[in-house]
Amino acid sequence: MEHPLSQFRYCPKCGSAHFKINNDKSKKCADCNFVYYFNSSAATVALILNERNELLVCRRAKDPAKGTLDLPGGFIDEAETGEEGVAREVKEETGIKVTRAEYLFSLPNIYVYSGFPVHTLDLFFHCTVSDTQHFKAMDDAAEVFFISVEKINTEDFGLESIRKGLGIFLRNRLRRSNE
Repeated sequence: MEHPLSQFRYCPKCGSAHFKINNDKSKKCADCNFVYYFNSSAATVALILNERNELLVCRRAKDPAKGTLDLPGGFIDEAETGEEGVAREVKEETGIKVTRAEYLFSLPNIYVYSGFPVHTLDLFFHCTVSDTQHFKAMDDAAEVFFISVEKINTEDFGLESIRKGLGIFLRNRLRRSNE
């Protein structure tokens, strides 16, 4: 896969075509000396359990990985905290209100959007919600439903960081229940 910096051919400050690789994470303009650093975008992932030890999952309505399982979440908006971002994304995708978001861990990811590799830092949150009975698929979700934690197969989830993060979450739950 081509490095994302190769997509930026002109300096975003002055428009010069003399916008060249500076190092593995930046480009520099030879005309105005502007340096553009390629940093990860922040994204959220919600882990929502109901009283029957079932996890809320979505079926992706759009590419990448359309039709595969996913967890609610998405990109954090400008001037939003991780907790605000995960609450907004859960509301947009399921209609459920998050009452508490507890940060668990993060994973780097590459999310390919319209053929463009977007480097992300996915922040995983255990979310408490106001209601686990009333929800509906909205926004990027084609379907929303609960699945028993014991029946989860991480390979059914289409995005690599979700598979990895879900594996970490499930192993940690198993470890805590065996202590």
